[in-house]
Amino acid sequence: MSEQRQDFITEDASAPRWVGIVVVALAVVSLVALGAGWTASTRSKDLEQNLATQSEQFKKNEEVLDQRLAKAEDTNAQLQGELSVVTDKMKLTEGELGKARLQAKKIKDEDAKELSDLQNQTSAQLATKASVDDVNKLGTDVNGVRSDLDNEKNSLQMTRGEFGTLIAKNHDEVEELRRLGERDYYEFSIEKKNDREKVGNLMVELHGTNIKKSQYTVTIFVDDQRHEKKGLSANEPLYFFENGARAPLEFVVNQVGKDKITGYLSVPKVSQAHAQAVSGGN
Repeated sequence: MSEQRQDFITEDASAPRWVGIVVVALAVVSLVALGAGWTASTRSKDLEQNLATQSEQFKKNEEVLDQRLAKAEDTNAQLQGELSVVTDKMKLTEGELGKARLQAKKIKDEDAKELSDLQNQTSAQLATKASVDDVNKLGTDVNGVRSDLDNEKNSLQMTRGEFGTLIAKNHDEVEELRRLGERDYYEFSIEKKNDREKVGNLMVELHGTNIKKSQYTVTIFVDDQRHEKKGLSANEPLYFFENGARAPLEFVVNQVGKDKITGYLSVPKVSQAHAQAVSGGN
C-alpha cells in the first residue's frame, strides 16, 4: 500500500511533455519575430537612405531648372532689346527716306521756278535787244540743240534713279553721261577692305562683298556723318545730301569682285544762274 502511494506521488510530480513543446514553440516564434523586426529595421533604413538620395537629386534638378529658366529669361530680354533696336533703325530709315523725298520735291519745284524766271528774263532781254528775225533764228538754234540733246539722251537707253538721274552701268555709259555736262563724275575702284579711300568729297570704307549675289557692304562718310550700308546690290544708287546742297550726290557700284568694288560718284553742277543769284544775294 505504501509502495503504490509512492509511485503515484512520483508520477504526479513529473512535468508534462507538452510544456516543453510550448516553450520551444515560443522560442521559435520569438526568434522569428526578432528576425522580422531586424529585417523591417534594415528596410526602413534603406528606404530612408533612398528617400534622402532622391530628395538630394530632386534639389539638384530643381537648381538646374532654375538656372536654365534664368538663362532663358536673359536670352529673351536680350532678344527684345535687339528687336527694339532694329525697330528704331527701321523707323529712322523710313524717316530719312521721307525727308529725302520731300527735299527732292522741293528742289524740283524751286528749279522749275528758277528755270521759268530765267526763261522769262531771257525772253524780255531778247525782245528789247534783238529783232524778231534774230529771235526766231535764235529759237530755231535752241530748238535744234534741244532736239540733238534729246536724241542723245534717248540713245543712252539707261534707267533713272529716284531723283531722275541716269544710272550708268559701265565706263562707256559714264563717258556718255559726262558728255551731257549735267553732272560731274568721279570713277573709283576700291580693292582693299577696312581702309578708307577718298572718292570726290566722300570717304568710302569697304567692309565685304558677296560675288554670287553681286552685293557689297560699305560705310560712307559725308560731312562728318557716318552712313553704314549693308547688302547693297550692283547698280543700286545711293543718295547723300551735303550741307547746304540742294541736289544729292549719287553713289553707284557697277561691279562687285572679291574684296573689290568699282563704280562712280555723280556730283551735281552748280548752275551759272544759281551761282549768280547766290553771289548777288551776298
